[in-house]
Amino acid sequence: MNLEKVIFGFFIVLAATLNFGFFVGDIENPAHHDVYELFAALVVSLIATVLKFGDRTQIGAVHLSTSLVADLQLFAAALVWGYAAHVSAGGLTPEMTARVVSLSGGALFANVVSVIILIAETIMQRR
Repeated sequence: MNLEKVIFGFFIVLAATLNFGFFVGDIENPAHHDVYELFAALVVSLIATVLKFGDRTQIGAVHLSTSLVADLQLFAAALVWGYAAHVSAGGLTPEMTARVVSLSGGALFANVVSVIILIAETIMQRR
């Protein structure tokens, strides 16, 4: 068993599951979406991105691009949350919560694509 591949797969799947956990719930209800889960999803996604830098294959480039998309979406969601909670006079309204959750949904899609690529790559490997 290759420990590097185990760690790589672990962080890809963990990024997707944390993002999914944040995404699930009523889109406009801030009580259904924990800010710490969004933070954890962003941090784990960034770790997964760093792990993808070493791969010089075409599949590695696609892995990296999906990870960068997820990072960008999650970072934008965190910025919107921070703006709504700390700068905006209205606070974290249902409209702002919907924006944050929608951005995390885009990141979730990128994470799912990354997991699918990981599965396809694993199936195609020959011993």
